[in-house]
Amino acid sequence: MQVSIENVGSLGRKLTVRLPAARLEDTIRSRIQEMGRTARLKGFRPGKVPTKVIEQRFGGQIRNEALSEMIGSSFQEAVNQEKLRPAVQPSIATSGRPENGEIEYTATFEVLPEIGKLDVSAIEVVKPTASVTDADVDQMIETLRMQRRSWAQVERPAQEGDMVLFEYSAQGDGFRHPDEGTDRVGVVLGSNVYSAELEQHLGGKTGGSEFAATVQFPETTRVPALAGKSAEVTGKVVRVQEPQLPAIDEAFAASFGVKEGGLERFREDVRSNLDRELKGVLMGRLKAGVVEKLVDSHPELELPQSMIENEARLLARQANAPGDDAFVAYLPVARRRVAAGLLIAELARQNELRLEPKRVSEALATIASTYEEPEKVVELYTRDPQLMNALRNRVLEDQVVEWIAEHAKHSEQVLSFNEVMRPGG
Repeated sequence: MQVSIENVGSLGRKLTVRLPAARLEDTIRSRIQEMGRTARLKGFRPGKVPTKVIEQRFGGQIRNEALSEMIGSSFQEAVNQEKLRPAVQPSIATSGRPENGEIEYTATFEVLPEIGKLDVSAIEVVKPTASVTDADVDQMIETLRMQRRSWAQVERPAQEGDMVLFEYSAQGDGFRHPDEGTDRVGVVLGSNVYSAELEQHLGGKTGGSEFAATVQFPETTRVPALAGKSAEVTGKVVRVQEPQLPAIDEAFAASFGVKEGGLERFREDVRSNLDRELKGVLMGRLKAGVVEKLVDSHPELELPQSMIENEARLLARQANAPGDDAFVAYLPVARRRVAAGLLIAELARQNELRLEPKRVSEALATIASTYEEPEKVVELYTRDPQLMNALRNRVLEDQVVEWIAEHAKHSEQVLSFNEVMRPGG
Protein backbone atom coordinates (compact mmCIF):
# COMPACT_ATOMS: atom_id res chain seq x y z
CA MET A 1 0.00 0.00 0.00
CA GLN A 2 1.35 3.41 -0.99
CA VAL A 3 0.12 6.50 0.84
CA SER A 4 0.72 10.18 0.12
CA ILE A 5 -0.72 13.02 2.18
CA GLU A 6 -1.52 16.62 1.34
CA ASN A 7 -2.54 19.37 3.77
CA VAL A 8 -5.68 21.23 2.73
CA GLY A 9 -5.78 24.15 5.14
CA SER A 10 -4.79 23.81 8.77
CA LEU A 11 -7.02 20.85 9.62
CA GLY A 12 -7.91 19.47 6.18
CA ARG A 13 -6.10 16.43 4.87
CA LYS A 14 -6.17 14.64 1.52
CA LEU A 15 -4.89 11.09 1.45
CA THR A 16 -4.08 9.35 -1.82
CA VAL A 17 -3.89 5.60 -1.39
CA ARG A 18 -2.74 3.08 -4.00
CA LEU A 19 -3.43 -0.63 -3.53
CA PRO A 20 -2.51 -3.66 -5.64
CA ALA A 21 -5.44 -4.41 -7.94
CA ALA A 22 -4.78 -8.11 -7.37
CA ARG A 23 -5.87 -7.68 -3.75
CA LEU A 24 -9.33 -6.61 -4.90
CA GLU A 25 -9.58 -9.22 -7.66
CA ASP A 26 -8.59 -12.03 -5.28
CA THR A 27 -11.34 -10.96 -2.86
CA ILE A 28 -13.92 -10.77 -5.65
CA ARG A 29 -12.94 -14.18 -7.02
CA SER A 30 -13.11 -15.76 -3.58
CA ARG A 31 -16.57 -14.35 -2.89
CA ILE A 32 -17.92 -15.43 -6.26
CA GLN A 33 -16.70 -18.97 -5.60
CA GLU A 34 -18.24 -18.94 -2.12
CA MET A 35 -21.56 -17.69 -3.48
CA GLY A 36 -21.51 -20.40 -6.12
CA ARG A 37 -21.38 -22.99 -3.33
CA THR A 38 -24.20 -21.47 -1.33
CA ALA A 39 -26.51 -19.66 -3.78
CA ARG A 40 -29.91 -21.10 -4.60
CA LEU A 41 -31.00 -20.15 -8.10
CA LYS A 42 -33.90 -21.55 -10.08
CA GLY A 43 -32.71 -24.11 -12.64
CA PHE A 44 -29.53 -25.04 -10.74
CA ARG A 45 -28.86 -27.54 -8.02
CA PRO A 46 -27.62 -26.10 -4.70
CA GLY A 47 -23.84 -25.67 -4.84
CA LYS A 48 -23.75 -26.19 -8.60
CA VAL A 49 -24.33 -22.64 -9.87
CA PRO A 50 -21.71 -21.88 -12.55
CA THR A 51 -19.24 -19.09 -11.82
CA LYS A 52 -20.23 -17.28 -15.01
CA VAL A 53 -23.86 -17.11 -13.85
CA ILE A 54 -22.83 -15.72 -10.47
CA GLU A 55 -20.69 -13.10 -12.21
CA GLN A 56 -23.56 -12.08 -14.49
CA ARG A 57 -26.13 -11.77 -11.73
CA PHE A 58 -24.11 -10.62 -8.75
CA GLY A 59 -20.73 -9.52 -10.08
CA GLY A 60 -21.40 -5.79 -9.83
CA GLN A 61 -22.75 -6.02 -6.30
CA ILE A 62 -19.85 -8.20 -5.15
CA ARG A 63 -17.29 -5.85 -6.70
CA ASN A 64 -18.83 -2.76 -5.07
CA GLU A 65 -19.00 -4.43 -1.66
CA ALA A 66 -15.42 -5.72 -1.88
CA LEU A 67 -14.12 -2.31 -3.04
CA SER A 68 -15.96 -0.51 -0.23
CA GLU A 69 -14.58 -2.89 2.39
CA MET A 70 -11.05 -2.67 0.99
CA ILE A 71 -11.17 1.13 1.05
CA GLY A 72 -12.52 1.14 4.60
CA SER A 73 -9.86 -1.19 5.98
CA SER A 74 -6.98 0.39 4.04
CA PHE A 75 -8.06 3.89 5.07
CA GLN A 76 -7.83 2.85 8.72
CA GLU A 77 -4.37 1.40 8.03
CA ALA A 78 -3.32 4.62 6.31
CA VAL A 79 -4.43 7.00 9.09
CA ASN A 80 -2.75 4.78 11.68
CA GLN A 81 0.43 4.74 9.57
CA GLU A 82 0.38 8.54 9.21
CA LYS A 83 -0.70 9.05 12.85
CA LEU A 84 -3.79 11.02 11.85
CA ARG A 85 -6.98 11.46 13.89
CA PRO A 86 -9.92 12.01 11.52
CA ALA A 87 -12.62 14.26 12.94
CA VAL A 88 -15.37 12.87 10.69
CA GLN A 89 -15.87 10.18 8.08
CA PRO A 90 -13.83 10.91 4.93
CA SER A 91 -15.15 11.84 1.51
CA ILE A 92 -13.92 9.11 -0.85
CA ALA A 93 -13.27 9.57 -4.58
CA THR A 94 -12.25 6.68 -6.82
CA SER A 95 -12.96 5.25 -10.25
CA GLY A 96 -12.71 1.77 -8.80
CA ARG A 97 -10.93 0.64 -11.96
CA PRO A 98 -7.40 -0.78 -11.98
CA GLU A 99 -4.71 1.35 -13.62
CA ASN A 100 -1.17 0.06 -14.02
CA GLY A 101 -2.03 -2.83 -11.73
CA GLU A 102 -3.26 -0.56 -8.91
CA ILE A 103 -6.52 0.73 -7.42
CA GLU A 104 -6.28 4.37 -6.38
CA TYR A 105 -8.61 6.45 -4.23
CA THR A 106 -8.44 9.78 -2.43
CA ALA A 107 -9.87 10.43 1.02
CA THR A 108 -10.56 14.03 2.04
CA PHE A 109 -11.32 14.82 5.66
CA GLU A 110 -10.53 17.05 8.62
CA VAL A 111 -8.41 15.97 11.55
CA LEU A 112 -8.81 16.74 15.21
CA PRO A 113 -6.73 19.71 16.34
CA GLU A 114 -3.55 19.21 18.30
CA ILE A 115 -4.37 20.46 21.77
CA GLY A 116 -1.45 21.26 24.02
CA LYS A 117 -1.21 20.53 27.70
CA LEU A 118 -4.45 21.60 29.37
CA ASP A 119 -4.29 23.36 32.73
CA VAL A 120 -7.56 24.01 34.56
CA SER A 121 -6.04 25.43 37.75
CA ALA A 122 -6.91 29.02 36.77
CA ILE A 123 -10.57 28.27 36.05
CA GLU A 124 -12.98 29.48 38.73
CA VAL A 125 -15.83 27.06 39.39
CA VAL A 126 -18.83 27.45 41.69
CA LYS A 127 -20.09 24.08 42.92
CA PRO A 128 -23.75 24.14 44.01
CA THR A 129 -24.62 21.90 46.95
CA ALA A 130 -27.90 21.02 48.62
CA SER A 131 -29.54 18.26 50.62
CA VAL A 132 -33.03 16.88 51.08
CA THR A 133 -34.62 17.84 54.41
CA ASP A 134 -37.61 16.41 56.26
CA ALA A 135 -39.56 19.49 55.18
CA ASP A 136 -38.80 18.70 51.53
CA VAL A 137 -40.11 15.17 52.03
CA ASP A 138 -43.26 16.54 53.69
CA GLN A 139 -43.80 18.97 50.83
CA MET A 140 -43.45 16.22 48.24
CA ILE A 141 -45.88 13.97 50.11
CA GLU A 142 -48.36 16.85 50.14
CA THR A 143 -47.87 17.25 46.40
CA LEU A 144 -48.56 13.53 45.96
CA ARG A 145 -51.74 13.94 48.03
CA MET A 146 -52.84 16.73 45.72
CA GLN A 147 -52.25 14.47 42.74
CA ARG A 148 -54.49 11.81 44.29
CA ARG A 149 -57.24 14.20 45.40
CA SER A 150 -60.89 13.62 44.57
CA TRP A 151 -63.65 16.19 44.17
CA ALA A 152 -66.93 16.50 46.05
CA GLN A 153 -69.75 18.85 45.03
CA VAL A 154 -70.59 21.62 47.51
CA GLU A 155 -73.39 24.18 47.69
CA ARG A 156 -71.34 26.98 49.25
CA PRO A 157 -69.67 29.80 47.24
CA ALA A 158 -66.49 28.88 45.37
CA GLN A 159 -63.18 29.67 47.08
CA GLU A 160 -59.51 29.23 46.23
CA GLY A 161 -58.61 25.59 45.70
CA ASP A 162 -62.10 24.62 44.53
CA MET A 163 -62.84 23.18 41.12
CA VAL A 164 -65.44 25.29 39.30
CA LEU A 165 -67.15 23.80 36.27
CA PHE A 166 -68.76 26.49 34.12
CA GLU A 167 -70.13 27.15 30.65
CA TYR A 168 -69.29 30.38 28.85
CA SER A 169 -68.93 32.24 25.58
CA ALA A 170 -66.51 35.08 24.78
CA GLN A 171 -67.20 37.88 22.30
CA GLY A 172 -64.47 40.23 21.10
CA ASP A 173 -63.41 42.45 18.23
CA GLY A 174 -64.16 40.32 15.17
CA PHE A 175 -64.28 36.97 16.95
CA ARG A 176 -66.44 34.74 19.11
CA HIS A 177 -65.49 31.67 21.11
CA PRO A 178 -66.86 29.18 20.56
CA ASP A 179 -68.31 29.91 17.13
CA GLU A 180 -71.70 28.73 18.36
CA GLY A 181 -73.17 27.91 21.74
CA THR A 182 -70.96 27.69 24.81
CA ASP A 183 -67.75 26.02 25.91
CA ARG A 184 -67.61 23.98 29.12
CA VAL A 185 -64.46 24.30 31.23
CA GLY A 186 -63.32 23.22 34.65
CA VAL A 187 -60.71 25.30 36.51
CA VAL A 188 -59.13 25.13 39.95
CA LEU A 189 -59.35 28.60 41.47
CA GLY A 190 -55.87 29.95 42.18
CA SER A 191 -54.12 27.78 39.60
CA ASN A 192 -54.10 30.57 36.96
CA VAL A 193 -53.82 27.95 34.20
CA TYR A 194 -56.74 29.41 32.24
CA SER A 195 -57.12 33.07 33.17
CA ALA A 196 -56.43 34.55 36.61
CA GLU A 197 -58.79 37.42 35.85
CA LEU A 198 -61.64 35.08 34.93
CA GLU A 199 -60.97 32.97 38.02
CA GLN A 200 -61.43 36.09 40.18
CA HIS A 201 -64.91 36.56 38.72
CA LEU A 202 -65.75 32.93 39.49
CA GLY A 203 -64.70 33.25 43.13
CA GLY A 204 -67.72 33.53 45.45
CA LYS A 205 -70.12 32.06 42.89
CA THR A 206 -72.37 29.07 43.61
CA GLY A 207 -73.74 26.40 41.30
CA GLY A 208 -76.34 27.92 38.94
CA SER A 209 -74.94 31.48 39.23
CA GLU A 210 -74.65 33.50 36.05
CA PHE A 211 -71.87 35.99 35.45
CA ALA A 212 -70.67 38.56 32.91
CA ALA A 213 -67.27 40.26 32.80
CA THR A 214 -64.76 41.95 30.54
CA VAL A 215 -61.65 39.75 30.56
CA GLN A 216 -58.17 40.37 29.17
CA PHE A 217 -56.91 36.87 28.42
CA PRO A 218 -53.12 36.37 28.82
CA GLU A 219 -50.91 35.08 26.01
CA THR A 220 -50.57 31.82 27.94
CA THR A 221 -54.30 31.06 27.79
CA ARG A 222 -54.80 27.47 26.71
CA VAL A 223 -57.45 28.44 24.14
CA PRO A 224 -55.48 29.82 21.16
CA ALA A 225 -58.51 31.82 19.92
CA LEU A 226 -58.50 33.84 23.16
CA ALA A 227 -54.77 34.15 23.85
CA GLY A 228 -53.78 37.80 24.33
CA LYS A 229 -57.28 39.11 23.53
CA SER A 230 -59.89 41.13 25.38
CA ALA A 231 -63.44 39.76 25.34
CA GLU A 232 -66.87 40.15 26.90
CA VAL A 233 -67.46 36.88 28.73
CA THR A 234 -70.87 35.62 29.80
CA GLY A 235 -71.49 32.32 31.44
CA LYS A 236 -73.03 30.15 34.11
CA VAL A 237 -71.49 28.10 36.91
CA VAL A 238 -72.54 24.46 36.58
CA ARG A 239 -71.20 23.28 39.93
CA VAL A 240 -68.59 23.92 42.60
CA GLN A 241 -66.44 21.07 43.95
CA GLU A 242 -64.03 21.04 46.85
CA PRO A 243 -60.92 18.85 47.01
CA GLN A 244 -60.89 15.73 49.13
CA LEU A 245 -57.34 14.79 50.07
CA PRO A 246 -56.52 11.19 50.95
CA ALA A 247 -55.27 10.44 54.43
CA ILE A 248 -51.56 9.77 54.77
CA ASP A 249 -51.82 6.16 55.89
CA GLU A 250 -50.69 2.71 54.82
CA ALA A 251 -53.37 2.58 52.12
CA PHE A 252 -51.97 5.80 50.67
CA ALA A 253 -48.45 4.35 50.74
CA ALA A 254 -49.69 1.14 49.11
CA SER A 255 -51.17 3.17 46.25
CA PHE A 256 -47.58 4.08 45.33
CA GLY A 257 -46.41 0.47 45.36
CA VAL A 258 -45.22 0.31 48.97
CA LYS A 259 -46.60 -3.05 50.09
CA GLU A 260 -44.41 -3.50 53.17
CA GLY A 261 -42.92 -1.11 55.68
CA GLY A 262 -45.85 1.26 55.81
CA LEU A 263 -45.40 5.02 56.08
CA GLU A 264 -41.79 4.76 57.22
CA ARG A 265 -40.79 2.88 54.07
CA PHE A 266 -42.90 5.29 51.99
CA ARG A 267 -41.03 8.30 53.38
CA GLU A 268 -37.72 6.55 52.72
CA ASP A 269 -38.74 5.96 49.11
CA VAL A 270 -39.83 9.58 48.68
CA ARG A 271 -36.53 10.80 50.14
CA SER A 272 -34.58 8.41 47.91
CA ASN A 273 -36.38 9.71 44.81
CA LEU A 274 -35.77 13.32 45.83
CA ASP A 275 -32.10 12.56 46.50
CA ARG A 276 -31.79 11.01 43.03
CA GLU A 277 -33.46 13.97 41.32
CA LEU A 278 -31.40 16.47 43.32
CA LYS A 279 -28.15 14.69 42.49
CA GLY A 280 -28.97 14.76 38.79
CA VAL A 281 -29.87 18.46 38.75
CA LEU A 282 -26.80 19.41 40.80
CA MET A 283 -24.61 17.48 38.37
CA GLY A 284 -26.29 19.20 35.45
CA ARG A 285 -25.73 22.65 36.94
CA LEU A 286 -22.12 21.88 37.80
CA LYS A 287 -21.49 20.52 34.29
CA ALA A 288 -23.06 23.57 32.66
CA GLY A 289 -20.89 25.92 34.73
CA VAL A 290 -17.67 23.94 34.26
CA VAL A 291 -18.15 23.49 30.51
CA GLU A 292 -18.88 27.19 30.05
CA LYS A 293 -15.68 28.19 31.88
CA LEU A 294 -13.65 25.52 30.10
CA VAL A 295 -14.73 26.62 26.63
CA ASP A 296 -14.34 30.32 27.46
CA SER A 297 -10.77 29.68 28.60
CA HIS A 298 -9.82 28.37 25.12
CA PRO A 299 -11.25 30.91 22.65
CA GLU A 300 -8.36 30.33 20.24
CA LEU A 301 -9.08 26.62 19.81
CA GLU A 302 -9.37 25.76 16.12
CA LEU A 303 -12.15 23.30 15.37
CA PRO A 304 -13.05 21.11 12.38
CA GLN A 305 -15.79 22.94 10.51
CA SER A 306 -17.33 19.63 9.45
CA MET A 307 -17.89 18.67 13.10
CA ILE A 308 -19.51 22.03 13.83
CA GLU A 309 -21.85 21.75 10.84
CA ASN A 310 -22.79 18.17 11.69
CA GLU A 311 -23.63 19.21 15.24
CA ALA A 312 -25.63 22.21 14.01
CA ARG A 313 -27.64 20.02 11.65
CA LEU A 314 -28.36 17.62 14.51
CA LEU A 315 -29.60 20.49 16.70
CA ALA A 316 -31.80 21.78 13.88
CA ARG A 317 -33.34 18.33 13.41
CA GLN A 318 -33.98 17.96 17.11
CA ALA A 319 -35.73 21.34 17.10
CA ASN A 320 -37.71 20.43 13.97
CA ALA A 321 -36.43 23.64 12.40
CA PRO A 322 -37.75 23.91 8.82
CA GLY A 323 -35.54 24.60 5.79
CA ASP A 324 -32.26 23.22 4.48
CA ASP A 325 -30.38 26.24 5.86
CA ALA A 326 -31.98 26.12 9.31
CA PHE A 327 -28.77 24.67 10.77
CA VAL A 328 -26.96 27.98 10.21
CA ALA A 329 -28.73 29.54 13.21
CA TYR A 330 -27.33 26.75 15.42
CA LEU A 331 -23.69 27.11 14.38
CA PRO A 332 -22.63 29.24 17.42
CA VAL A 333 -24.14 26.76 19.88
CA ALA A 334 -22.74 23.85 17.89
CA ARG A 335 -19.25 25.35 17.98
CA ARG A 336 -19.31 25.52 21.79
CA ARG A 337 -20.61 21.97 22.04
CA VAL A 338 -17.89 20.64 19.75
CA ALA A 339 -15.23 22.58 21.66
CA ALA A 340 -16.53 21.23 24.95
CA GLY A 341 -16.50 17.65 23.69
CA LEU A 342 -12.93 17.87 22.38
CA LEU A 343 -11.60 19.58 25.50
CA ILE A 344 -13.26 17.09 27.84
CA ALA A 345 -11.97 14.15 25.80
CA GLU A 346 -8.46 15.62 25.79
CA LEU A 347 -8.51 16.18 29.55
CA ALA A 348 -9.55 12.57 30.03
CA ARG A 349 -6.69 11.42 27.78
CA GLN A 350 -4.00 13.65 29.28
CA ASN A 351 -4.93 12.78 32.86
CA GLU A 352 -5.63 9.09 32.18
CA LEU A 353 -9.19 9.32 33.45
CA ARG A 354 -10.84 5.96 32.87
CA LEU A 355 -14.51 5.13 32.76
CA GLU A 356 -15.65 3.63 36.05
CA PRO A 357 -17.90 0.61 35.35
CA LYS A 358 -19.52 0.96 38.77
CA ARG A 359 -20.72 4.45 37.91
CA VAL A 360 -22.14 3.22 34.62
CA SER A 361 -24.10 0.55 36.48
CA GLU A 362 -25.33 3.12 39.01
CA ALA A 363 -26.37 5.52 36.25
CA LEU A 364 -28.27 2.77 34.44
CA ALA A 365 -29.97 1.71 37.67
CA THR A 366 -31.00 5.32 38.28
CA ILE A 367 -32.51 5.61 34.82
CA ALA A 368 -34.30 2.28 35.16
CA SER A 369 -35.73 3.15 38.58
CA THR A 370 -37.91 5.86 37.05
CA TYR A 371 -39.88 3.25 35.08
CA GLU A 372 -42.51 0.78 36.22
CA GLU A 373 -40.51 -2.19 34.93
CA PRO A 374 -36.85 -1.27 35.54
CA GLU A 375 -35.53 -4.69 34.56
CA LYS A 376 -36.83 -4.18 31.01
CA VAL A 377 -35.03 -0.83 30.76
CA VAL A 378 -31.76 -2.43 31.86
CA GLU A 379 -32.26 -5.16 29.27
CA LEU A 380 -32.97 -2.55 26.58
CA TYR A 381 -29.71 -0.73 27.31
CA THR A 382 -27.58 -3.86 27.53
CA ARG A 383 -28.86 -5.04 24.15
CA ASP A 384 -28.43 -1.69 22.40
CA PRO A 385 -24.76 -0.72 21.87
CA GLN A 386 -25.73 2.80 20.81
CA LEU A 387 -27.65 3.46 24.03
CA MET A 388 -24.85 2.00 26.16
CA ASN A 389 -22.18 4.03 24.39
CA ALA A 390 -24.17 7.21 24.94
CA LEU A 391 -24.54 6.34 28.63
CA ARG A 392 -20.83 5.56 28.98
CA ASN A 393 -19.89 8.84 27.30
CA ARG A 394 -22.18 10.77 29.63
CA VAL A 395 -20.72 9.07 32.71
CA LEU A 396 -17.15 9.75 31.57
CA GLU A 397 -18.07 13.39 30.95
CA ASP A 398 -19.41 13.57 34.52
CA GLN A 399 -16.14 12.12 35.83
CA VAL A 400 -14.10 14.68 33.90
CA VAL A 401 -16.33 17.54 35.08
CA GLU A 402 -15.88 16.45 38.69
CA TRP A 403 -12.12 16.20 38.14
CA ILE A 404 -12.06 19.75 36.74
CA ALA A 405 -14.08 21.05 39.69
CA GLU A 406 -11.58 19.47 42.09
CA HIS A 407 -8.49 20.85 40.34
CA ALA A 408 -9.84 24.30 39.49
CA LYS A 409 -10.34 27.25 41.82
CA HIS A 410 -13.63 26.23 43.33
CA SER A 411 -16.08 27.49 45.87
CA GLU A 412 -19.34 26.06 47.15
CA GLN A 413 -22.77 27.61 46.90
CA VAL A 414 -25.14 26.15 49.50
CA LEU A 415 -28.72 26.09 48.27
CA SER A 416 -32.01 24.67 49.43
CA PHE A 417 -33.74 21.84 47.61
CA ASN A 418 -36.33 24.23 46.16
CA GLU A 419 -33.67 26.69 45.00
CA VAL A 420 -31.99 23.93 43.03
CA MET A 421 -35.07 22.26 41.62
CA ARG A 422 -37.08 25.44 40.98
CA PRO A 423 -34.58 28.28 40.50
CA GLY A 424 -36.27 31.64 40.63
CA GLY A 425 -39.50 30.00 41.71
